[in-house]
Amino acid sequence: MADEVRAGGRGAGGRRGVVGGSVGVRGGWAGLLVMVPALLLIGGVVLDVFGPVPYAGLPLLSAGPLAACMVLTFRGAVITAVAACVLVVCVDVLVNRPLTALVVNLLDVAVISAIALWLKWVVRRQGQRFAAVRAVAEVAQRAVLPPPPARVGPVSVATRYECAHAEALIGGDFYAVRSSPFGVRALIGDVRGKGLPAVSTMAVATSAFREAAEQAATLWELAEYMERALARFAADVGDQPDALEQFATAVLVEVSEEEGRARLHHRGHPPPYLIRGGRVTSLEPSTPGLPLGLGMPEGVGGSGCDTFPFRQGDYLLLVTDGVTEARDRHGAFYEPRTRLADRRFRTASEVVDTLVADVTDWTGGRRHDDMAILALTPVR
Repeated sequence: MADEVRAGGRGAGGRRGVVGGSVGVRGGWAGLLVMVPALLLIGGVVLDVFGPVPYAGLPLLSAGPLAACMVLTFRGAVITAVAACVLVVCVDVLVNRPLTALVVNLLDVAVISAIALWLKWVVRRQGQRFAAVRAVAEVAQRAVLPPPPARVGPVSVATRYECAHAEALIGGDFYAVRSSPFGVRALIGDVRGKGLPAVSTMAVATSAFREAAEQAATLWELAEYMERALARFAADVGDQPDALEQFATAVLVEVSEEEGRARLHHRGHPPPYLIRGGRVTSLEPSTPGLPLGLGMPEGVGGSGCDTFPFRQGDYLLLVTDGVTEARDRHGAFYEPRTRLADRRFRTASEVVDTLVADVTDWTGGRRHDDMAILALTPVR
């Protein structure tokens, strides 16, 4: 039975986000932020009672509920708002302010609190809707690109998918691996554009790969099958904006255990890297091909395949331009050939983990494009 592998989901750890309408913050700062509303209320009372200027503490008492809506739950924000109103009344009574002043002060704090709570409710509703959308996106991602096994036939597989934006779970980068009578076949690619059109094109490309990987005798025939599938898809959605510009770059791989060799077929995608004995070599195509989905006549995309030895201890690293076009703060591009050189790896997963950590360090955690990574190594 054929094995499949998909673009791996991205973990949520280590990111800040909006949780339940409040700011999610990790570490020791969380406890300090929770104390801010209480400190504002205490400061407002002290200034109002002991300050040289009347009503000096009123701004702080009004700011308490606003701060609570930012760092506390909705229930905590309501309690803070009620406490602010009660404190306003108690302070005005304590300093013998006239009834008119008491009512005006109470209305000031109550109106500001009501506005803050309304905004808190709106944000929480939006957060719940966003969480529902994320859940649907994750289900769609797993349906289109199922979770990967760690091994496909005689090949160990490791993958990673890192979205440029924390809110996104899926994009136009894709990869897949499938066993076939011709060997283990793998694919990595990148769809032009963003959003749902790119995801739709990606789904068509990966579906075509899965369907034809066991039947096409050569990688060129497999690429042409994907080309025709994308052409049909473009014809079906031809009335949509940018329908004629939905193409995908790709590299197709075939690993033959019996021959101890691997074959590559390039379709306008960044070349893979061969890691062997601490050396990292860029596998540039001898016959570059055009991206898939351009609607060119059959054969125009380039029919050549490159073959190279691929034995145990070798690692084939395939990436999208989110890796090769990653920049540091000086604008320099990331270069895997130099950054991964002279390193020793024990597993394909270690290669992927090292690359992701190194790219993150190179960019300072700021990426502008999605990053898909696929690493293959022969195993016994």
